[in-house]
Amino acid sequence: MKTMILSAAVCIGISMALTSCSTSAEPLEPIPGSITYGGQPSTKLTKSPVGSTIKHRFPYRTGTAEETYVIQPDRSLKLIRRDILPDISFSRN
Repeated sequence: MKTMILSAAVCIGISMALTSCSTSAEPLEPIPGSITYGGQPSTKLTKSPVGSTIKHRFPYRTGTAEETYVIQPDRSLKLIRRDILPDISFSRN
């Protein structure tokens, strides 16, 4: 019985630690290859509705970066998510 309670407590602790690590209060900063790296683009997306999202993929280090932007009311882009996908090749030698 004590072992089950201890196991449950450890699992809850690990879950809480992982949850706190995944949330970030700081905004994402653009990286080389990002649409907003070096500032906002000179052209504005005038036909896309405010609040719509745009995905952007580009090579980054040893994989691919996939970023998601949302169009703000002033037509600027806000970076809201970035995933770095590793480059997995299944080449046979």
